[in-house]
Amino acid sequence: MCSTSDLHVVETRPLVPPSLLHQELPLAPHTAESIQAARRRIQAILRGEDRRLLVIVGPCSVHDVDAAREYADRLLPVRQRHAEDLEVVMRVYFEKPRTTVGWKGLINDPHLDGSYDINTGLRRARGLLLHLAGCGLPAATELLDPVVPQYIADLISWTAIGARTTESQTHREMASGLSMPIGYKNGTDGSAAIAINAMQAASRPHHFLGINHEGHASIVTTTGNPDGHLVLRGGKQGPNYSPEAVTAAARQLEAAGLTPRLMVDCSHGNSNKDYRRQGEVLASVAAQVADGSDAVLGVMLESHLVAGSQGLGSDPVSLSYGQSITDACIDFETTEALLDQLSAAVRGSRSRQAVLT
Repeated sequence: MCSTSDLHVVETRPLVPPSLLHQELPLAPHTAESIQAARRRIQAILRGEDRRLLVIVGPCSVHDVDAAREYADRLLPVRQRHAEDLEVVMRVYFEKPRTTVGWKGLINDPHLDGSYDINTGLRRARGLLLHLAGCGLPAATELLDPVVPQYIADLISWTAIGARTTESQTHREMASGLSMPIGYKNGTDGSAAIAINAMQAASRPHHFLGINHEGHASIVTTTGNPDGHLVLRGGKQGPNYSPEAVTAAARQLEAAGLTPRLMVDCSHGNSNKDYRRQGEVLASVAAQVADGSDAVLGVMLESHLVAGSQGLGSDPVSLSYGQSITDACIDFETTEALLDQLSAAVRGSRSRQAVLT
């Protein structure tokens, strides 16, 4: 008999059900309360009720759980030191969208060898997030595959919908059911219109195909997620972090009936893909904050233990410890200095406001 299906499929493997993974790596009640509290603080920042800045900082992607834990150990005291000015959330990205092909992230290929042991990847990702939550360090990620949230979303305090997926109906539907605040990045062309459309779409109820907690195919019905915001990350037309660009984007948000506050991604198009220029972007944002701008709610930084990046190559054992295998990052010492600068800007803005009032 002539087959008409699965002509390009060579294998299917069982995926661990979300419920089983949650049983193996459970979320304790006190940890759940900590995550909920972090989400509430972020919501307050988005709405302008909390005048601190939200900072999403960490590796471009996690490929080594031990290095990620060490990074978290170093970030935690910095977070605590700046708690009055900044809500510091660790960037913990497990999925990587690829322009063509390449390593797709810890969940997809945890052994870095093309074996695609996704069940192990999900366990490592959830285990790391539980560790961070237990330490009191909120976590942020980008959710790419719409199946993944069932496995880890209960441990995430903030998530991103990336420039390549903000226009996707599948991701807008997924976002409408997520339980945490979401940043929508502007399109790769630099336009904010696509992200604004996504914010509006995801704030509405949706019905779509998905999986439930047991891993069964399901019809998912959502209420809509009201806690979305714009992330300016630059684009093909150049950076968009200047005071003029921020003001223009805030006006677009206001015209769409949305809160005119946004985040600036210091990497990607805004740094012209040169990790060393993230400091220039942050300096501009810090100056805007110090001058009293209400439009900026936070920043994103790509940062790791060691500066730069390295190729994955054919031998994962030979990789340098603590250095990115995707986008290049600033090192931790530089990161700490930049957060000091941003914290000072928040204090300056607070002092300026006190004088005016």
